[in-house]
Amino acid sequence: VQLQASGGGLVQAGASLRLFCAASGHTFSSSDTGWFRQAPGKGREFVAVARRTGDVHYEDSVKARFTISRDNAKKTTILQIDNLKPEDTAVYYCAATSWRLRLSTRPEHYDYWGQGTLVTVSS
Repeated sequence: VQLQASGGGLVQAGASLRLFCAASGHTFSSSDTGWFRQAPGKGREFVAVARRTGDVHYEDSVKARFTISRDNAKKTTILQIDNLKPEDTAVYYCAATSWRLRLSTRPEHYDYWGQGTLVTVSS
């Protein structure tokens, strides 16, 4: 199972970015796929998840500016980030679960991880 994250970069505050996570080698449609981020000197935190059921869930502080979506046919999960802020600066990781009955925002419940893509927001 492989996840490939892309789309990060250096942007100014207020800009938008779209992050992509391409999956291969597993049954994408039965997985929950999510995004986490890790800022310098901090732990990895949950951002958003798109469930196999079609439901989506966000960390409270980002739900007004982040939109997660998935395309099961293309095995791709997309994170749209609008109105970027300097505090959004982090490495963004995509992750996927094996089949799960319930939603999880905990990194240890995600079985597969991409390599991360760096988002840097200048003020």
